[in-house]
Amino acid sequence: MRIRRARITTAAIAAVLLTALGACSRADSGSTAGGNQAPAVDKGPAAELRLGFFPNVTHAAALIGLDKGLFAKELGSTKLTPASFNAGPDEINALLGGSLDAGFIGSGPTINAFAKSKGEAIRLIAGAASGGAQLVAKPEIRKPEDLAGKTVVTPQLGNTQDISLKKWLKDKGLTDKVQVTNLDNAQTLDSYKQGKVDAAWLPEPWSSRLVLEGGAKVLLDEKEIWPEGKFPTTVLIVRTAFLKDHPQTVQALLRGLVAAVDFASGSRTDAQAAVNGKLKEITGKALSDAVIQRAWAGIDLTFDPLASRFPQLAKDSVTAGIAKEDTNLAGLVDLSALNAVLKEKGKPEVNASGLDKK
Repeated sequence: MRIRRARITTAAIAAVLLTALGACSRADSGSTAGGNQAPAVDKGPAAELRLGFFPNVTHAAALIGLDKGLFAKELGSTKLTPASFNAGPDEINALLGGSLDAGFIGSGPTINAFAKSKGEAIRLIAGAASGGAQLVAKPEIRKPEDLAGKTVVTPQLGNTQDISLKKWLKDKGLTDKVQVTNLDNAQTLDSYKQGKVDAAWLPEPWSSRLVLEGGAKVLLDEKEIWPEGKFPTTVLIVRTAFLKDHPQTVQALLRGLVAAVDFASGSRTDAQAAVNGKLKEITGKALSDAVIQRAWAGIDLTFDPLASRFPQLAKDSVTAGIAKEDTNLAGLVDLSALNAVLKEKGKPEVNASGLDKK
């Protein structure tokens, strides 16, 4: 009897251990985004939301939301901590490093972050702006071929405008004939005025500043190379883990975004004043009326991320030499929270163009 009991006890312990190991394995497999995961656990509103953005007119929705307190109002007890960046790659590093929770950013770094993390780290949850990027150059540069032997600037290696420029140069057969360099936007303006820069592919308001303050001419408006002139200049992304842990906070952020876009639609004058006020607070200097009006005319504030453009944008990253291979974008887009907010407000839902499916 003692021997039989011992055997039963040993078998029982083994079964328990196997069950525990299996449970641990399943728990581990659900610890990252993507794949077959354990069900997400809603941890309630976050104590803090760290939000990235750029001091650019193409980030007008973010600037309006911050200036008018629209995000803070919707977030309630969640502390909002804004963080300003010059270009997308730096912001992506902060997101992937865990020091940022969500960010307004360009399409190029969004795709790069999704690829770098094997589709795990981030999700695209809304749009913010379409348009608002131009290739401007010295007046004597009148056609693409005139750029041969010249220096063209973009804000940062691998940022959205850097990819657009390099893809365009490749299409024009100018890749090895043009020197592409990267500078902070303010430095680009100074360098152009000093004659050190021949052309630049920039977001607003910097293309307008080179035109109005530096005497540059528009060689190409990026709208000209996209169907219907629409392309995602700025989108809103979030860390996947944050989205899973704090869906209520993400919805609150999106309510603030929708409110900011609605505010801009209601009054262009008030919207420009809010953007300029925030830019002055961040940079110490407001834009001239002429600059902000010209910049504003080139953008369209929208919470639609124009998801259908992203497969082409992923291909452009390869053509530009930024990515080695085309990124599989399945699962990049999650518009469920945005569409829930839009439904609340009686607005049409936004289409993920199939990129919400793994």
